[in-house]
Amino acid sequence: MNNKEIKIVALDLDGTTLDPNSKFTKRTIEAFYNAMEKGVHIVVSTGRTFKSLPEQLFHIPGLDYVVTSNGAHITKLANMERIYENIITPEAVRKVVELLEQHDISAEIFIDGVAFIDKSDYDHIKKHGSGYRDDHYVLSTRRPVEGILDYLLENKHQVENISLNFPLIKDKEEFGKKLKQIPGITVTSSFAHNYEIGGETTSKAEALRFLMKKLGLNSSQLMACGDSPNDEEMIKLAEIGVVMGNASEEMKARADYVTDSNAEDGVAKAIEKFVLKESK
Repeated sequence: MNNKEIKIVALDLDGTTLDPNSKFTKRTIEAFYNAMEKGVHIVVSTGRTFKSLPEQLFHIPGLDYVVTSNGAHITKLANMERIYENIITPEAVRKVVELLEQHDISAEIFIDGVAFIDKSDYDHIKKHGSGYRDDHYVLSTRRPVEGILDYLLENKHQVENISLNFPLIKDKEEFGKKLKQIPGITVTSSFAHNYEIGGETTSKAEALRFLMKKLGLNSSQLMACGDSPNDEEMIKLAEIGVVMGNASEEMKARADYVTDSNAEDGVAKAIEKFVLKESK
């Protein structure tokens, strides 16, 4: 595995490249710079919307592309040009709304790089917190709107992602059976309590295929790092699929290599091992 010439590294953010304080560590940034000096493309590939990206990311020179909303968009950072789009069709949005109207489920929607949440959910988290989500992350990255489902229908032509949140895992699993009956969508998750709905072919892997073709590269030159089910397709696509030490055993079983956790510079260590070929 160490003999492969990696030319592109795709990196999930939360639970992967960012440490538990949602920061890029000094060692991680140094690994980025050293890899980029070798002509390697470092590509952030995240479930976050563009507007939810950490500010620190925009202060790391050399990062040229970012995949957002689980592969719905690719943005070229040098000029903030959106070079790729793969979103949910209006008809699929309507089908999802019809199902959600029959249930009381906390829904968030990603539209044009912005994540929206129903104002009642936002206010509840602000006042009472959440027992299963990062309060600060939700309040700092979500924009509250009145009537989230109505807002979803009003903007059905530009929906990147629909995120559903479940306090109880058993409720999530039961609802998942109903989601699978809706045509024209993909369903994945970024943590144990949510589902993330994308378009029929939306995935981080599909976006990376487009980007690699644009850059004249292929999957034999790709290393991908992640920790959650929404990273699975890009990990399978990559020549070297890396899963974090803090990931589930199920995700680790899909890895070519399991690195240390995001609290222990796991991504930096993987870059050092497979891209920089350092033995540490």
